[in-house]
Amino acid sequence: MANFLVKRLLQAIFVLFAITLLVAFAIRLTGDPALMLTQGAGSVTEADLVLIREALGINKPFFAQYFEFIVGLFSFDFGRSFLGGTPVSDLISTSLPATLILAVSVMLISIVISIPLGIKAAVSKGKWADQTIRIVSLVGLSFPNFWLALMLVLVFSIWLQWLPPSGMYGFTSFLMPAFTMAIILTATNVRLVRSSMLETLQAQYIMVARAKGLSENTVLYKHALRNCAIPLITYFGLQFGGLLGGIVVIERVFNWPGLGSLAFDAVSGRDYPVLQAVITILSMLIVSVNLLVDIAYGLIDPRIRTE
Repeated sequence: MANFLVKRLLQAIFVLFAITLLVAFAIRLTGDPALMLTQGAGSVTEADLVLIREALGINKPFFAQYFEFIVGLFSFDFGRSFLGGTPVSDLISTSLPATLILAVSVMLISIVISIPLGIKAAVSKGKWADQTIRIVSLVGLSFPNFWLALMLVLVFSIWLQWLPPSGMYGFTSFLMPAFTMAIILTATNVRLVRSSMLETLQAQYIMVARAKGLSENTVLYKHALRNCAIPLITYFGLQFGGLLGGIVVIERVFNWPGLGSLAFDAVSGRDYPVLQAVITILSMLIVSVNLLVDIAYGLIDPRIRTE
């Protein structure tokens, strides 16, 4: 198991460094921050632009800037924002918890709802319960997340006035963004759990378990669900990574003060340090989730960690 973990950890570190190098290079293709900062400032000479670039630290060679970024990464020092001069680490510290709270809650809500519904649909194949669950999940898949978000705001904030339309002011402001994303994810996960369970329930060891007189819940949740857990864990891990990357839409609609909103503002202002830090943190989270998924493989199926 130790060799398995070391291999996966080394792979994760390599992937992370490759991502940071690619991101650092791509960000610098988006434009010159000095020109962005001096827009509307009247006559600006080239000497002024040179001084601004020197003050921002973007006059150095690319790899010198990248090396400074990597060194700062180990101490959580990403420099200062080009726009406000605020330390980027302070901005990240404020925004990261909001994104994690939202993303983790969405995944937990989706998993807790989708697994029982998917198992129920598989056990009731062809019956009214199966048909109802499949139709509802298909309807949920048909909603674009931004449209669903706007409809929830219209109904619960404007018409009924039960929930605040935006911001992060407590538990009530958390409900709409969380359930907006959870509805769509749950619709996908229900179908995935159903298809995986249908295949597993046809296996011979399931018939043996039932013949031994085990309770149906023991057969379903201890034997069947565990043996179809590998594809489910794989998809849930990928889904969480995609959730972190696509959360910007929901955060903008609900004015949620997370990393997505921070990245959106950084792109608009050519704020290199903020954008690079946000993408790096998100990449670290996604790589960490994939690493945890690999570890879960080894714990669930011993054959994987011995290969």
